[in-house]
Amino acid sequence: MVENADAVKLGTESYPVTNSRAKCLRLVAFVFDGNEIMGIEQNPKTKSPWAAVARAGKKVMQFIQDGSYVAVVADGKLTLYGKSRAS
Repeated sequence: MVENADAVKLGTESYPVTNSRAKCLRLVAFVFDGNEIMGIEQNPKTKSPWAAVARAGKKVMQFIQDGSYVAVVADGKLTLYGKSRAS
């Protein structure tokens, strides 16, 4: 989503990039390794440490699975939250 593309391609599948209604953040819903995941652009207006990174001009995207945050990519670096969810 860094390139402001209209879609994200994972393997042979393409997933549309949309915008949230409330805060106009970029979103992408996709399936990875059989899991439905939502990627959402970090809101730089919040008080979180990741928002501070976004305010500093870095690209930050949070990933949600089953209603829980599972990972973040900040400036190209992946950070997994909690236990590994690998199947």
